[in-house]
Amino acid sequence: MKDKIIIITGANSGIGKAATLKFATEGCHVIMACRNMETSSTVQKDIIELTKNMNVDLMQLDVSSFESIRSFCSDFTSKYPRLDILIHNAAYLNHGEKEYKLSPEHIELSFATNTFGPFLMSRLLADHLAKSTDPRILNACTTNIKNFFDPKREIEFDNLRGELRGSRPYSTYKMYGDSKMALLMLTFKMAEEFKDLGIKVNAIQINRVKLSKETIQKMHSVWKVFAHLQNLTNPLPARMADNYFHICTSEEFKDVTGQLINHELKIVKPSITEKGFTQLKNIFGSSSYPQYAINPQNVEQIWKLSNSLTESDIRDQPVR
Repeated sequence: MKDKIIIITGANSGIGKAATLKFATEGCHVIMACRNMETSSTVQKDIIELTKNMNVDLMQLDVSSFESIRSFCSDFTSKYPRLDILIHNAAYLNHGEKEYKLSPEHIELSFATNTFGPFLMSRLLADHLAKSTDPRILNACTTNIKNFFDPKREIEFDNLRGELRGSRPYSTYKMYGDSKMALLMLTFKMAEEFKDLGIKVNAIQINRVKLSKETIQKMHSVWKVFAHLQNLTNPLPARMADNYFHICTSEEFKDVTGQLINHELKIVKPSITEKGFTQLKNIFGSSSYPQYAINPQNVEQIWKLSNSLTESDIRDQPVR
């Protein structure tokens, strides 16, 4: 494990911080890719002190900004000989947000951070991943994708630049769920595209974890109560961090690619049917995901859009 080079985005808090601690404890060379350098620097120092692992580096990255991603990838590839593991952990979900926020490239912020940023970053780092003997990419997904068991639920492809922000109500929770569904579909497609490079691409469906006081404070008063109650039984981020580590390093998942893996480390399958009693099992269980995710038209639409929006950034990175 001491030879492994790992990038973890959003590594200064929550699951990302716990994952950094886990990989560093195991002796890996971890690159914390974070937006807030001041906060992250303190976390970095704490982890080095706890683990006695001096190979915990910090690099600035705003996953919502294509320019920042471009700069990060350029700096990383010039400094490190290869990349073994890429974990897209950073995500945007601003509880209580009621207005559309756009990225520097004028893309709705949830999609810029949760979907198109990871897509671009994976493409730009593909050649460096291909230099590894066991390259793996892990995308952090969510149980919110279960909302797509509703046959009326669709990704707002016509509004990903906030085109309808003057006439369509904004829901940070819907945009979050939509962007994570898009990321799941890109996981499946990218696994196919990267197959010849030997890169395994999977997603993990994050179940409940303890929320920070800062996160709960942003919620509506009613949801604050529920959040506090759930926190009584919600597992610590360290448990999910252990799952990150197992998926990215174990022999069990060495040849697994193009899959969604749940919190019990079991592969989630597309639903067989979305009607009747089975639909209840779909919604309340953790063994199936909506058929929406494997609809060829949906997958192709998000793939083409991802390429189109990031075209200038990956023009030298041909589709394989």
